[in-house]
Amino acid sequence: MYKRVLLKLSGEALAGAGDSRAINTNALTYIAGEIRQALKKDLQLAVVIGGGNIWRGARDGKGMIGRVTSDNMGMLATVINAMALQSALEHEGVSTRVQTAIEISSLAEPFIRRRAIRHLEKGRVVIFAGGTGNPYFTTDTAAALRAAEIGADVIFKATQVDGVYTGDPKIDKKAKLIKGIAYMEAVKKGLKFMDTSALTLCMENHIPILVFNLHTPGNIKKALHGEKVGTLIK
Repeated sequence: MYKRVLLKLSGEALAGAGDSRAINTNALTYIAGEIRQALKKDLQLAVVIGGGNIWRGARDGKGMIGRVTSDNMGMLATVINAMALQSALEHEGVSTRVQTAIEISSLAEPFIRRRAIRHLEKGRVVIFAGGTGNPYFTTDTAAALRAAEIGADVIFKATQVDGVYTGDPKIDKKAKLIKGIAYMEAVKKGLKFMDTSALTLCMENHIPILVFNLHTPGNIKKALHGEKVGTLIK
């Protein structure tokens, strides 16, 4: 169904259950395996990864560390996660490249749009790290930006729940799963699955967003093959 897909992963996804401040090798192996099983001929897959399992910008700075410095630390955290995911994918036999928005030439390539697209065309999974390269922007916004730049058909946002709900399903027992919703309606309802700047960028560039549960085995593969999972925002 899709030719070029951008998969957004949170840093917390690498931590696994019960250990929110680390990289859990079991969680890493699971994610890499899910991606490998989902890959198919002619599919081009890029990944944007967060860093919340290591450092979460302004929240972890707690006023002691300035916002710009704290956000820069968060961007560096995404590079650590990207390197871990790269190693896990290559252990599964998947060819990868890491590109960063902040230049760390001894560790990864700088983000160059044409080079990223060329890697995708050669069948490599490209992992985008370093967020947007600027403070005050989330990795959700980085995902929307990179998706627009590479001409992705869709953004897959793999989360901890089955999709977008009318409320927080962990708190509100009456919260209902939404199967599909328009961008503007999601903004008006104040749904918290993605920050507003990222959602607006997707809307302006006509990039649909599919939100689904990462922890349901086979969900990435199902989504890539056009099966109905999670919530579609378009």
